[in-house]
Amino acid sequence: MQDSSPPRLTILLVSAAALAYEILLMRLFSIVQYHHFAYMIISLALLGYGASGTFLVFFRQRLLQRFPLAIITSIALFGITAVACYLGGQYLLFNPEEILWDQSQWLKLLVLYLLLALSFFFAANCIALTFSQCRQKISEIYAADLIGAGVGSMLIIGLLFLFYPQRILLSLGSMILSICAVAWLELGLQPRWRGALFIGSAALFFLLPAEWTVLAVSPYKGLSQQMRIEGSRIVEEKSSPLALLTLVENKVVPFRYAPGLSLTAEFEPPEQLAIFTDADAMTVITRFPDDISQLAYLDKLTSALPYHLNKTEDILILGAGAGTDILQALYFGVADITAVELNPQVPYFVGNRPKFSGNIFTRSDVHLHIAEARSFVSGSSKKFDLIKLPVLDAFSSSAAGLYALHENYLYTVEALKEYINDLTPGGYLSMSRWVKLPPRDTVKLFATAVKALRELNIPEPENHLVMIRSWQSASLLVKKNPVSPEEIRLIREFCRQRLFDLVYYPAMQEQEANRYNILQQSYLHDAAVSLLDDNSGGFIENYKFNITPSTDDKPYFSNFFKWRTLPEIQQLKGQGGMVLLESGYLILIITLIQAITASLVLILLPIIFRPYAPVEGAAWNRSRIIVYFFAIGLGFLFLEIAFIQKFILYLGHPLYAAAVVLAIFLVFAGLGSQYGQKRRFHVIWPVSMILVLGIVDMFTAFFLFDTINWLPKFIKILIAVLMLGPLAFFMGMPFPLALTRVGSETSGLIPWAWAVNGCASVTAAVLATLLAVHFGFAVVVLTALILYGLAAAVFASGQNYKGDT
Repeated sequence: MQDSSPPRLTILLVSAAALAYEILLMRLFSIVQYHHFAYMIISLALLGYGASGTFLVFFRQRLLQRFPLAIITSIALFGITAVACYLGGQYLLFNPEEILWDQSQWLKLLVLYLLLALSFFFAANCIALTFSQCRQKISEIYAADLIGAGVGSMLIIGLLFLFYPQRILLSLGSMILSICAVAWLELGLQPRWRGALFIGSAALFFLLPAEWTVLAVSPYKGLSQQMRIEGSRIVEEKSSPLALLTLVENKVVPFRYAPGLSLTAEFEPPEQLAIFTDADAMTVITRFPDDISQLAYLDKLTSALPYHLNKTEDILILGAGAGTDILQALYFGVADITAVELNPQVPYFVGNRPKFSGNIFTRSDVHLHIAEARSFVSGSSKKFDLIKLPVLDAFSSSAAGLYALHENYLYTVEALKEYINDLTPGGYLSMSRWVKLPPRDTVKLFATAVKALRELNIPEPENHLVMIRSWQSASLLVKKNPVSPEEIRLIREFCRQRLFDLVYYPAMQEQEANRYNILQQSYLHDAAVSLLDDNSGGFIENYKFNITPSTDDKPYFSNFFKWRTLPEIQQLKGQGGMVLLESGYLILIITLIQAITASLVLILLPIIFRPYAPVEGAAWNRSRIIVYFFAIGLGFLFLEIAFIQKFILYLGHPLYAAAVVLAIFLVFAGLGSQYGQKRRFHVIWPVSMILVLGIVDMFTAFFLFDTINWLPKFIKILIAVLMLGPLAFFMGMPFPLALTRVGSETSGLIPWAWAVNGCASVTAAVLATLLAVHFGFAVVVLTALILYGLAAAVFASGQNYKGDT
């Protein structure tokens, strides 16, 4: 049965389920923890694949003797563990916020990492066993594997539009058990009717008690903290691939959301309802009053400053949320309000309560656009008197460094240049942020604005900037024309009346800073002056935190970590200093260490405990296998993750980018695998095409996206297919071509080659992100291409060893 027809449909369905489960975990962890856990999920998934290869080195022959039973058992265990391991992992009570001071969280992270990898281990067993059973059909099996995974990545997006993630978890477990019935039939097992028993057992997941499937959201997220307050009640929830939105009311302790409200405010906000995005970042629906003057509290925010400097006729709000900034614009009599919001469910919550919200999104003077902010700005030809970016993240999560690995294309140098270009000559760009100490993001935002002005060749950038702060928030204003003396007078008067502190305006004197909300010293003013100095590069280099302006190549605005500051922070342990560490970045480092350790163990175990006698005349030995398959494992994932991250700006959301890019890479790689085996190409040819197309796609992503970012999403996806499809097509060839050679010469090394490739991918998933944070996406792509070149050289040396032409 060694060369019998492989169970292609079974492999396709298993791979589809595995990829769907992987993306579902990304969505679940965005809710219960944070978005940056997505990279940990990719890594742990591939750890299961690496562990499968090592396991089969020791047990391959025994399992191949019972191949049909082994396949069906692996599928069944995949389905059971997919549900059980995630639900069980919630009881570990892992909290990334505590990892800075609670050493037990390190162990919990490791246990969670291994627990969630278990289901992928069983899924990988199905594929690796089939490789060994049908080793002359490796390309066909690999094609079914990749195409199935691509289909699964798109399938899960559709399901996320229809159902809540926890419901999908149970459904996915049931579907995986049902695949056992397909395998039973495809493998020709008798009696055939017994296959239907698996479909019946799949329904058992829906009998689980409801409380078992409740998501265990981190106690540090905003929604968890809010629900501890007496009177808090969840009114409604809406789920989509973009986010889980939760609407909360509290009539006992009413919401009073007004970030940095002046201490001189005489009016409190009207009644409010809160919307939490993925259980954290909060925006509010404010009751629309009968008398607009009841919104006077909005004049007591730092974000109100630009309305006092000139007459605003046209405003663009990037990140409309539930409409607070629209209400502020209406209060100041703005005639034409353009608002952009990414998630259509937020306006749904507002529009579904017209009597409460005043249905502000349907007013004739308000024009709502459901779009990604950068895409909208790229496609807009209109000039605005004011462009506003409100506070968009949660204070507690931001302060804890949990957004350190969050790609944010709203605050890059390229983004600010686009905003400034879309202003009228006297227009302002206004950006508000939380005030945190020691100063980090406000300083970094100022540095980014300075660099954007300089790259636009605007003379004397110091005459185009204004920053003020309250006790909790700060607003930075960038004016297209120089700030006038009359505007400076108005700025000073605005701050004096509201007890706001001046941070910077042209020719400001140091003694004017730090008067009301007094800090130990005037940190922000000193930083602003230094950033405008000719030696600003030295100031950025010597600053305690990373305040280098973020770019579209390195869009990690909230990454402030510097290694040389780590010893100083460690000395403050026990004095509150550990919160200065970027916990998101720290978790990435911990995950990388775990991934490398696990990979080394899985690769070395067969070498130590299962010595292999080389086959005389065989080109493929262990040293050649480890270099070749490790190189293409790293290279494939580096390219995949680099383009996922780059496509976040292009497609507007991390999950859309992951699903679309994964689908393109996997489906086209599967087609390439099938085609390459039929033509029996030498690896040199597909690798040469990978090098050429990789460089072309890299330049396309970096230089063309800005000009086509305004296109409709379906056109963007079509361009993505045309752009990435050919590259992925050739990326599908090196693995099966080499594994087929290994199988024909030394079949006993097939599982180990699978393990090496999987372990390389484990490390690649985390390492690619780390390289992108420090060096940018371009370096990740170029590193991947070098690795493919190394793999081609190894393959060619093997051919020369055998004397092949």
